Amino acid sequence: MGMLGAVARHLDALVGPGVMLLYPLYASMRAIESPSTLDDQQWLTYWILYSLTTLFELSCWKVLQWFPFWTYIKLVFCMWLVLPVFNGAAYIYENYVRKYFKVGSYVSPNYPEGQRRVLQMMSLDARKSVEKYIEKFGPDAFDRVVKVAEKEAKKH
Repeated sequence: MGMLGAVARHLDALVGPGVMLLYPLYASMRAIESPSTLDDQQWLTYWILYSLTTLFELSCWKVLQWFPFWTYIKLVFCMWLVLPVFNGAAYIYENYVRKYFKVGSYVSPNYPEGQRRVLQMMSLDARKSVEKYIEKFGPDAFDRVVKVAEKEAKKH
């Protein structure tokens, strides 16, 4: 069992840096260059969670040294966060973080007050689409859309 046992005992040290650092660094650089914001969300969330895990580990190292499987637990958790099959970091962001933090509540003061209030009520994704619509068709077109939506809401 000599060589195989040594590999099994040190699997976290062999695989960990690649899974927890090298691949996320590479994927983060690709995300910066891509036009989509979904991969940005995945990798920014990953780095936040990885930092929190590392901070926890550094703060509680005296307790964690009593748990021989801690390094493997951390490796599996980071694999779940990183691997595209799971996209765990994006899952945590969508299901936990986004519910409790109103991210992107800032709306440019260039919009009239009424439009700013409407834009602030929207999700970040919807707001980006509406801002593109306003840019393309002008603020009057957006006002007409809002008025039609208000009339429809009053009917129901």
